[in-house]
Amino acid sequence: MMTHAAYDCDVLVIGGGIVGLSTAYAITRTSPRTRVTVLEKEWGPARHQTGRNSGVIHSGIYYRPGSLKARFAVRGAAELVDFCTEHGIAHAVTGKLIVATDRSELPRLHGLVQRGREHGLPVRELGPAQIAEYEPHVRGLAAIRVGTTGVCDFGAVAARFATEVSAAGGTIRYGAEVTAIDRRPWGTAVRTADGRVVRARVLVNCAGLHSDRIARLAGDDPGVRIVPFRGEYYELAREQLVRGLVYPVPDPAFPFLGVHLTRGVDGSVHVGPNAVPALAREGYRWPVVRPRELADTLTWPGSWHIARRHWRYGAGELHRSLSKRAFTQAVRRLLPEVTEDDLRPSTAGVRAQAVLRDGTLVDDFLIREAPHTVHVLNAPSPAATASLPIGREVARRALRRARATGWKPPAVESGHCV
Repeated sequence: MMTHAAYDCDVLVIGGGIVGLSTAYAITRTSPRTRVTVLEKEWGPARHQTGRNSGVIHSGIYYRPGSLKARFAVRGAAELVDFCTEHGIAHAVTGKLIVATDRSELPRLHGLVQRGREHGLPVRELGPAQIAEYEPHVRGLAAIRVGTTGVCDFGAVAARFATEVSAAGGTIRYGAEVTAIDRRPWGTAVRTADGRVVRARVLVNCAGLHSDRIARLAGDDPGVRIVPFRGEYYELAREQLVRGLVYPVPDPAFPFLGVHLTRGVDGSVHVGPNAVPALAREGYRWPVVRPRELADTLTWPGSWHIARRHWRYGAGELHRSLSKRAFTQAVRRLLPEVTEDDLRPSTAGVRAQAVLRDGTLVDDFLIREAPHTVHVLNAPSPAATASLPIGREVARRALRRARATGWKPPAVESGHCV
């Protein structure tokens, strides 16, 4: 049995996005003096999914009652607002409209009303005239307003988590790409690209776009493959056309919410995203192709099942990606006055979507455990909104795994109360 001093840390987190950092933050809060280290391959936090989204604090209205997404989003939205207020992070609770523009969408809109009420959310039904009171330039047959939705700077939230972890004695190493994982009876040893080795009682995999690969490095079969979908955004030149947040009624067959309008904390209005297959896990533009990662997607049976089932939907998304005119037409369903000249290209993001072998798009947060490891295998939107409760849940599982090695919380070992 290894001694306490032989370990470099008690819990090692791979991934410096908002979920990895919130997990480390939760550990330092719930079990002070636990030695926690975060490894992030980039040279700063939140460089991928966290820092490349629309910045929306989601209410939880879309998610199935009882699911982790629903529970964590409803709770996390309120906690996140409190966290931003406490730490002076830019945010605003604006509410949002979900707008039906076609009669076929009305039953789904009514279903969202019922779901919102099940979650205890403040939901108000609107007719065309009432839509215009909130958003004079938006047109629709009916809408609902969800009062708890807002916006914030998620990159700043992640950076604050990192600051808090460091202040509590945790270690965050940037530029530390993981290249090998060796799991032993006593824990795990992780090697980074610079040749350094970190020995830990428990490994937590929060690697986002690379989470399935990290799971395989650890010797585990994740049972899913991360299939990257790029979300492309435009910025609205005439910001005065949109006051707040405006969404279409989502297609229940997909975990994507459709092209929406988002006024951010800086006053700019983002339009998007669409959802097209990316040719690399960090493929933020069409020319970015990584053959090995593309082969990883194409050899996964689930990818072909998706293509066969949803080729019409995919063809439409691809058309809107390649044609600004087609993208503009999609936006005009909500905002009739918009023109191609109003849309300026903005930063794209890539969604780490876990896909089962049969082509099922995993529609909830997916956390799996193995000896000395906890893998977060699916945590796309609304993970940023739900980052505080997700972090606590992953931390709870990691600390339970650590106790299985004979470790005791430092406060117990030392005899001090915390």
